[in-house]
Amino acid sequence: MAIQNVNLTSAEIASLWTSYMNDSMSKCILTYMLKHIEDKEIKAAVQFALDISEKHLESLHRIFEQEQYAQPQGFTDEDVNLNAPWLFTDVFCLTYVNQMARIGLLAYGGFVSMSIRKDIRILFTEGIEETTDLYNRTTDIGLEKGVIARFPFINVPTESDYVDSKKYYSGLNPLASKRPLNAVEVSHLYMNSMTNTVGVKLCLAFAQTSPVKEVQEFMLRGKEISKKHIEIFTSKLLEDEIETPQLPDMAISESITQTFSDKLLMFHMSLLSASGIGNYATAAAASQRSDLAVDYERLSLEIARYAKSGADIMIKHSWLEEPPGTTDRAKLARTKKKQ
Repeated sequence: MAIQNVNLTSAEIASLWTSYMNDSMSKCILTYMLKHIEDKEIKAAVQFALDISEKHLESLHRIFEQEQYAQPQGFTDEDVNLNAPWLFTDVFCLTYVNQMARIGLLAYGGFVSMSIRKDIRILFTEGIEETTDLYNRTTDIGLEKGVIARFPFINVPTESDYVDSKKYYSGLNPLASKRPLNAVEVSHLYMNSMTNTVGVKLCLAFAQTSPVKEVQEFMLRGKEISKKHIEIFTSKLLEDEIETPQLPDMAISESITQTFSDKLLMFHMSLLSASGIGNYATAAAASQRSDLAVDYERLSLEIARYAKSGADIMIKHSWLEEPPGTTDRAKLARTKKKQ
């Protein structure tokens, strides 16, 4: 059967829409970063990231036109002030692109698994390959420059073993000693500490450059939530004398000039919130100590509430673009009766 005769499924429509929104946002941020980055290697990596986003947008444009799919508004040149003063250090830009590549890998994996039509699967499979290349490039640069945090080292196992007691899963009783963290649990605690550290810096940058008080307060609240979560995760690591994330200098400048539109800032935070909830859900499922699972669940709820308040702000200011949806049959019937 010819591809043009196969209708897009709801999952493919959703994946295409989400991909367009994410890539159009990324294009704005990366274009601004490129104007200020001085380190040649970091600049080349960020340029590669921008090339990927622009290529994806071109592919999406073709599909939208072919399918007569109403193109999302997304984000344009109007959502970034390229004349704004320097805001991020070169190292922050490298760390940001590296972290966003991780998010992109998870997103593209989901898009591929939900797509059936061959051309859509090819599009998102290429996205995985390009984003993997981007992650590897930025990681290699970070390692060469000594500006990337390594996950903690633990002893390599010399023999396999089995759990011999239900106490392995315990951890909620404050009077009982907890077993040491296993490698899976250490990895998730460390990763979530790192992502929240990047979140703190972004919230600060967004708060000080937004002219809208509601957005400023929302971003400062996000900063405090991230700091609180970092403290919880690092305290768990320190209990077992495991090193906590030592991220490089990711300072932001003192610029208060609006750099990105508030619509873009709020969308970006909704993306990070969704990613954080996903990370916590994965960590909760993988953690076998009950106290960790409970922590991830309650912290996920806190992020969900934060995201909801952000959505309320976006709706209030008409910044929230509506995803494609099904037809409201009841509304259609009522409209027909009026006619």
